[in-house]
Amino acid sequence: MALIRVGLVGLGEVAQSIHLPVLADQRDRWVIAGVHDVSPGLVSLVTSEYAAAKAYESAEALINSPDIDAVFVLSSDDTHSRFVQAAIQARKHILLEKPACLTVREIDGLLALSKDYEKTIFVGYMRRYAPAYLAAREELPAHADITHVRIYDLISEGRHFLKKSQNILYPTDIDPAILARGAKERDALIREVVGQDASTDLVRAYRGLTALSSHHISAMRGLIGEPKRVVAAHRTNGGANTSVTFDYGHFACLYDAVVDDLGLFEAMIEVRSNTKRVRIIYDTPYIRSLPTRLEVTEAGPLGPVTKALGPLYGDAFSNELETFHRHIMEGTKPLTDLADSRADLALMADIIERMKQSGGN
Repeated sequence: MALIRVGLVGLGEVAQSIHLPVLADQRDRWVIAGVHDVSPGLVSLVTSEYAAAKAYESAEALINSPDIDAVFVLSSDDTHSRFVQAAIQARKHILLEKPACLTVREIDGLLALSKDYEKTIFVGYMRRYAPAYLAAREELPAHADITHVRIYDLISEGRHFLKKSQNILYPTDIDPAILARGAKERDALIREVVGQDASTDLVRAYRGLTALSSHHISAMRGLIGEPKRVVAAHRTNGGANTSVTFDYGHFACLYDAVVDDLGLFEAMIEVRSNTKRVRIIYDTPYIRSLPTRLEVTEAGPLGPVTKALGPLYGDAFSNELETFHRHIMEGTKPLTDLADSRADLALMADIIERMKQSGGN
């Protein structure tokens, strides 16, 4: 099997806890050949732990290196468009952590630049590669028979789990000017969508949509198709909590996101017909190989009958990278590409417009 030389741009929480260990496990597919981060401490740590990894002075130097075949863009959201553009111009394979970008404008520019691109561009929506999600596709009722869909994320942020399970380095040596510039650029991009005079809670709601909620918005579309429109959307708890209703014609899909400091992770997709219920149940992705579960309940002569598949210990991130490698080798198109991510961003913009109408706090 051909080894792909990987360069990672961004070595933060997700890189340390997920991507680097998975790449190392899949040593028959990948070589961690290069790294870059704005934190010298992170670069020093990673190059000490992964012997083949060369430190690059800049993201551009890594991207343009002839010793790198695939670029993993794991940096802050405001940098994604710039680094993907550079990687396209350098003719590299690209794995792009979600969200692909923060605005439709950015992703439209990348789509225009990558037209007829012969390399693979893969957006990392790992929930669509979880074993329970893949198995659920075979268990769903016929689309015409669906009567209701319910999706929720009732979770705490990754730090609640990582600080108890892994020794993640959270750097304190980043140049404050770099942090300030990134925050300014990120705020400007977000306000392209929410409005220049948007309240802080609406800004936070959009950040939540592009971060946590993007996983389930993408998974929803991959599982049951495109909604006709956003019927309603509301935000509470300073924008940390979101409720959205999607119109699918003959049924509605309800999505709720609640982010708190309880230290729990409950995420689920439920699809129902009059006689069948399919549930996909996720645990936190920050601890590798925690199982996903699939429950299928059908009406029977003696009452409901439930079939449980799982716990399924296959790792969604491992499946994701195996799939990325296969697309590189076969020259095939991923399901989670830039065009697919554009649909997510367009839906998020529609959600924000509905939130403006409903108010919130």
